[in-house]
Amino acid sequence: MLGVSTFQPPQLNPSSHSTFRRLKPHFPFSFSLSPTNGASYHRPLRIHAIDAAQLFDYESKVAQQFHDAQKLKIAVVGFGNFGQFLARTLVNQGHTVLAHSRSDYTKVARELGVTFFRNPHDLCEEHPEVILLCSSIISTQHVLLTLPLQRLKRSTLFVDVLSVKEFPKNLLLEMLPSDFDILCSHPMFGPESASRGWSGLPFVFEKVRIGNEEPRIARCEKFLHVFAREGCRMVEMSCADHDRFAAGSQFITHTVGRILEMLTVESTPINTKGYESLLNLVENTCGDSFDLYYGLFMFNKNSLEMLERLDFAFEDLRKQLIGRLHGVVRKQLFENAGKVQCFQDTYAVPQDVQNGSALVLSSKDQRSCDVAKIDKYKSNGSSQSDDNLKLKIAIVGFGNFGIRGFLFQ
Repeated sequence: MLGVSTFQPPQLNPSSHSTFRRLKPHFPFSFSLSPTNGASYHRPLRIHAIDAAQLFDYESKVAQQFHDAQKLKIAVVGFGNFGQFLARTLVNQGHTVLAHSRSDYTKVARELGVTFFRNPHDLCEEHPEVILLCSSIISTQHVLLTLPLQRLKRSTLFVDVLSVKEFPKNLLLEMLPSDFDILCSHPMFGPESASRGWSGLPFVFEKVRIGNEEPRIARCEKFLHVFAREGCRMVEMSCADHDRFAAGSQFITHTVGRILEMLTVESTPINTKGYESLLNLVENTCGDSFDLYYGLFMFNKNSLEMLERLDFAFEDLRKQLIGRLHGVVRKQLFENAGKVQCFQDTYAVPQDVQNGSALVLSSKDQRSCDVAKIDKYKSNGSSQSDDNLKLKIAIVGFGNFGIRGFLFQ
């Protein structure tokens, strides 16, 4: 016969056999796990309570992302006078600006808010989005050779701001791999001519090679926006057309300015507006280095032709002046004798009058007549006092200047 018994589980001691310890009502708290072998360990728990859900400002977040997306990391290579001039505006617009130059401009860069690198390798390791070439024309090729292109991103945008355009365009296309973007530009102003701002000043550019990807197109537009934002007159044209126009508008300007500087023209107490313009021209051009002027002549194929035209024009002007001078002298030499004889015949003294008394009497009679007329005029009374201030003026030579004088009387 089978016996049935009821199983009674043993009573567990809460202090030694309990798997979980009662949570304490204070924070932070801990619990212990007791494995079968009797070992125990404590793991601290931390609970952070939030009273209410915090609102997320999506509008500000999107605005900040858009603001950051408009900024560029730009490396200015050639941190001289013009490079510092551009860097100042770039920093003011919020762009990250790096700089490299052969000379040490660490102190100047720090004052402008620019990070300066003595080593071009360190600069390229920062992976700038834009390489802005601000070196002189004659040193551009050497500067490109010193840049470690292999350390840059393959889609980096190269921008030159040289005063000639065909030369750097061909140079960049030859020396840069096809992965890099190229934008040739020329801000046609400098620290002197743009001391009061860039508004209305021309900025010429040509998109020589820009990738088809949207980020690369947007990056190029963001760089151009730097100058459009300052009010520049944006002019897109080919590099060849730029050099053809610049030979007249820029090379002649610098040539005349340097000639006037050599003449040491100075302000006078009777300056005309035209003379003031010449003084301003000297001021705007004398601050530029001779390397800049030499580059305008050496690397723009149109400048030599313009210089020859200047020589021919000056020679023609000199011939006109000397030719007219010869005519005046010739006229004086060959016609003066006839004029003297004619004068003597007109004012000949009669033989029966001694010491020219007849002429004296004639002149006295004329003066008496004039005096009588004046007395008669004065007798008209005070009602004509205003007319006394008027003059009867005969304008001899009624050209452009004579007409203007007549209209403003």
